[in-house]
Amino acid sequence: MNTTQPGDGSSQRRAVETRAVAWLAARRTLIDPAEAAPGRVLFARKALIETAFLVGLRARLAPEALDGDYSTLLDQVEEIAARPSYRELIARDEAALLLYAGTYAALRLCGREDPDFRQLITQAAAGGYAAAFERVPYRQLDLLHTLELCDVPHTLPAVDDVLPFTLLCNRPNVLKLTDRDIYAITHTIFYATDFGLREPRWPGDFDPAAVVELLEALLVLTLGQQNADLVGELLCCLLCLGVRDSEEGRRAWEFLTAVQEADGRVNGPPGVVHPGLADGDDAYRHWATGYHTTIVAALAALLDRSPKVVRRPRPSAPKPRPAVEQPLRRAVVWLADTSGRNDPAASLPAAAAVAHAAGALGEPELARPLLLDFSERLADAGAEVWQGHGMEVVGEFAYGLRAHGITCASLDLFLKSTAAAVELLDRVPPQAAHNVRRLVGLGLLAPQRATALTGGAEAPHPAPETAVTELPGAWKDYHLGHIAGFVRDSARAGRAQHRITRDAISFLLAQQSSCGAFGRPACDEPSSRERALLSWTQSTVTALAAVHTACGAALTGPRSGP
Repeated sequence: MNTTQPGDGSSQRRAVETRAVAWLAARRTLIDPAEAAPGRVLFARKALIETAFLVGLRARLAPEALDGDYSTLLDQVEEIAARPSYRELIARDEAALLLYAGTYAALRLCGREDPDFRQLITQAAAGGYAAAFERVPYRQLDLLHTLELCDVPHTLPAVDDVLPFTLLCNRPNVLKLTDRDIYAITHTIFYATDFGLREPRWPGDFDPAAVVELLEALLVLTLGQQNADLVGELLCCLLCLGVRDSEEGRRAWEFLTAVQEADGRVNGPPGVVHPGLADGDDAYRHWATGYHTTIVAALAALLDRSPKVVRRPRPSAPKPRPAVEQPLRRAVVWLADTSGRNDPAASLPAAAAVAHAAGALGEPELARPLLLDFSERLADAGAEVWQGHGMEVVGEFAYGLRAHGITCASLDLFLKSTAAAVELLDRVPPQAAHNVRRLVGLGLLAPQRATALTGGAEAPHPAPETAVTELPGAWKDYHLGHIAGFVRDSARAGRAQHRITRDAISFLLAQQSSCGAFGRPACDEPSSRERALLSWTQSTVTALAAVHTACGAALTGPRSGP
């Protein structure tokens, strides 16, 4: 790990670049395809072009002449590119044009023009295939950008004409993005902005501030995963857009600086290299798993110090209030109706969710029929029924009954005995503080006694049900309850309008059927379907109620009440 002492941020970042380039230069022979084992040749060609591109960008972005390790890397690239065994492969494998055009572009940017190399690139681009076969949009941008740097003529569309078809410009949901998708987004920004040297012409209905919001949301995820490669690329994107006053960007710098090893290497994420590629060669594996992330870290530092890269204040994207009121009302009606047809002892959590959500909507009458029914059916229930659900569920159900002036004899007896038992305690553990507060809210425990029992400390929030880094997996495995738990916890913590929370809400809302229930069980057996829908709808109702309450509080200010 890096042991640089705290100090000036710019000098720390310059040190990140210096160490990273030194590490790459010391291992420059590994980017030579002629020196690679047969199974590693393609990997070496990829590493060669990426190293060459870093050197080419150094020549474009920094005012001083190439020297030191950058110059050493350039000499290595030029030596490899001069060989017929390397450059003449362009004519034999036109589909791999980009593997060679990027190398030529780097030499050209560094003032080492090579007419013969250029002719091969030009012929391949004009050959009716290399520049013509179908590519996904961001790969098309890669080709256009590289040909521009090569100054090779072509008849392809302009970069700005391809942008509307990219994933970036089509409002992707953060939860659904794979690592491959995130790379597509980062590379789109690299090529569209020419690494911070041009202003893209974004599609007319697209808000550029939304790009920054998306990048910062993805940084939250990738920082949580400690994926230095994606963190570095996303940081580079913020810099390409001119943003240097981002809190997530600051955290990304802290992370990259901390994980850079003393010799300059930055380790890549697991799975970046197939285990068979290293074939037991630890030195090779050490290089192969770190070279790309080390390049990315160097590029981030280079972009950060370049006087040519655009600089602008961080734009603020509009944060629309999630429209959850109507979906929530429909779900409450369905949940109340469906749970009322089931055993009240088993369906008590659903009834509590209905009562809570109806109250959040300001329409308590939505819950009244169910509460009346359950209070009657549970009037003689044993203490074990209430005990089995815990105070969070029981307390919420009791609040609902109190709001309507409904009594339930067995519940009242249980709550009184619980309060009496609590009164006998000297202290309660921190995790029980919320339950003590519920007893106060129900008028069963004096506030002063609760303060003595909890030591006067604020009741800590329960641990989040779903960590932000688990969201992509929860989406992939269709764990609606986990996503709902995240939304609920985020809303209660004041983050209902954060991009990640909004996208999670958007995903949940898309799972609502015409009847009002949430979820797609993808099974045919009626009882199994109903159980799944009840569980998912109960979780989602609680989450959307928290969102509705949080957004209402943001507009009207804090409310009083239990």
